[in-house]
Amino acid sequence: MKHLIGLILLVISFHISAQTNSDLIKHYEAYYKQMKKQSDVNGVIGALTHLNILSPSQARLDTLGYIYMSEGQYAQALNTIGFDKIADDSDIAIQVKAVSLKSLGQPKLAIGFFEDMFKRNPNALIAYELAELNLQIQNLSEAEKHITYGLANSKEDMTKAYYETQTPYEVPLKSAFMYLNALVTYNKDKKANIDAAVDILDAALKSAPNFNMIQLTKNELLRQKQAIQAASAQPKN
Repeated sequence: MKHLIGLILLVISFHISAQTNSDLIKHYEAYYKQMKKQSDVNGVIGALTHLNILSPSQARLDTLGYIYMSEGQYAQALNTIGFDKIADDSDIAIQVKAVSLKSLGQPKLAIGFFEDMFKRNPNALIAYELAELNLQIQNLSEAEKHITYGLANSKEDMTKAYYETQTPYEVPLKSAFMYLNALVTYNKDKKANIDAAVDILDAALKSAPNFNMIQLTKNELLRQKQAIQAASAQPKN
């Protein structure tokens, strides 16, 4: 009889627990909708976190990671979804991993995820990311490959934003690829290719006169050229 009573109490306990869990899920689903309506990012993060504890969902995890990434919380984004390469990752998960790793200064790790993005949806914007990241790690042949693709596939309405000035600005994406092309040209031979790199920068400036990064880079290259010329003019002992 005692065993029967114990079993009945256990069944009742499970039933109450299931009801409580279901009620909590409904509560946080409603809370999530309300936080979205109010554009309360912290509230949305809290709601999704509770929902993932109560009823784990990869789609919700990916969404939570995307929100962290969008808010510039890149470490939290990766802590949420990880950074392992998984074949059946969603497009959102791959984007979160790619952008977060790049932003945390991990270009080698980020490249693999941007490559996956490019395989799923080849376009010039992703090609720019791949060109820039490969240039950072001095993989010039890969950078050049993506620059060639980008120059051929950049549309007139595509732009690239830069943030080195107090006021961010945008330039045509093709001009941005020309800028990377100049950097690749320079890095192939940092003495012999200065003039060739400057010529590319000058051509890019014609279509993007507001391109501040080009002007800064051009000035630095011309400074290096003068230093090389001055050194070569010094009498040898």
